[in-house]
Amino acid sequence: MVAEAGKQAEPDLRPQPAILIAGAAAVTAVSFAVLDWPAALAATVLGVLMVAGAEVDARTFLLPDIVTGGTLLAGVLTAPVLDPLAGGWSALEAAARAGGTAAALLLVRTLYARLRNREGLGFGDVKLAAGIGAWLPLEAIPACFGLAAGAALTAVLLAHLRGRQIEAATRVPFGAFLCPALWLVFVVEMWCS
Repeated sequence: MVAEAGKQAEPDLRPQPAILIAGAAAVTAVSFAVLDWPAALAATVLGVLMVAGAEVDARTFLLPDIVTGGTLLAGVLTAPVLDPLAGGWSALEAAARAGGTAAALLLVRTLYARLRNREGLGFGDVKLAAGIGAWLPLEAIPACFGLAAGAALTAVLLAHLRGRQIEAATRVPFGAFLCPALWLVFVVEMWCS
């Protein structure tokens, strides 16, 4: 398909099948090796979503709505399954954390844009933040963002050491780091609890 003159071709937001299948196999194996049912199944669902999100964001600098929305919905629906004694309250708590986490990242996004006169975070990252809030307990959310930021900074440093020109406006697909950080922190939280 040829793009019309003056129009940019839409990026392909479908994950690469080979990466998705290999990633799904890996997260399934790890999830069921270290977690009991139903946490292992929850970690597998989350892991597959995160593999898809990370792959697409690394390639296109976009997080598909199906991934971010699916992460949020799955997190809210999974909360009562993982905490059956709390029942519906755990789903409400997950939804409240989701809203709070998204609002916090939206505030960071807005303040950065005003201070620097350019976008620093995309709305996909804000939507993924809602999913992070839905899946993780409040005290684990900073660890997720810290792990993702540390990994992103390490990747940028390694790129610089390999000779890539790094400037203040160099784009980094932050969702590609947030996705695996969310899955990893969730698995560790479930494993330790």
